[in-house]
Amino acid sequence: MSFDRIGPDAYKRKRDRGELEGTLTIDVREQMEWDYYHWEGMELVPMMTIPQKLDELPRDKPLYIVCAHGVRSANVCHYLSQHGFDNVVNVEGGMAALAALDGVHYD
Repeated sequence: MSFDRIGPDAYKRKRDRGELEGTLTIDVREQMEWDYYHWEGMELVPMMTIPQKLDELPRDKPLYIVCAHGVRSANVCHYLSQHGFDNVVNVEGGMAALAALDGVHYD
């Protein structure tokens, strides 16, 4: 079981070019983190709720997983791949790296 990885620059390029159509980006941070900073078009599904949401997540499209710095998202990618999701992608560096691309400091 494995998952793919994408760097923040490549993810942003895909987003800017409209290449994420037909995919789902899941933000696994907590509500407070989401409220602080997020990108439109992502869906908030906190990491601890993933096991209860497995049946609601689409298996027929790529899932990009993002967190604050890339650690929780990697864990979620591993978990999803163990549960039969074969097209999951970890957004490395998380929202901190994505925010930096927009000139925003995110701790």
